[in-house]
Amino acid sequence: MGFNQAYSAYQKTNVTTASQGKLVVLLYEAAVKNLKLAAGLLDSEDNLKPGDIENFGKYIQKTQSIINELEVSLDMENGGEIAKNLMSLYLYFNSELTNIAIKHSGAKISFLIEMMSELLGAWKSASESTSNAPASTSLQNHTALNIQG
Repeated sequence: MGFNQAYSAYQKTNVTTASQGKLVVLLYEAAVKNLKLAAGLLDSEDNLKPGDIENFGKYIQKTQSIINELEVSLDMENGGEIAKNLMSLYLYFNSELTNIAIKHSGAKISFLIEMMSELLGAWKSASESTSNAPASTSLQNHTALNIQG
């Protein structure tokens, strides 16, 4: 088995055996990673080289897919104010990501990275301080979202 196959198997096992809190952490980590990759393609004047346009769009789309996954995972019935606030935040993130896809704003990407990094830190603390049960079977079998860069 080659390195890439072994690494892919490790990642799949990591996702399928993770607690719900850990899954959220993995999603935020992937979102931040993709935003950083997109930001790295912009020059100091927020321009893209012609050869980088496709990859930039790919990174932004992956981030949007992750945010969408976080949205649909919210328990709006039982989540109270936290779920409502997170939904508003996720809608804002997606609106900004759409704007970034069109206008290529490095400042906006940096702002989203900062906000998502703060949320990532909060989710890491929460997932480490509570005894989370393993994710439900429906989450474990959900393979439509590829969080790899």
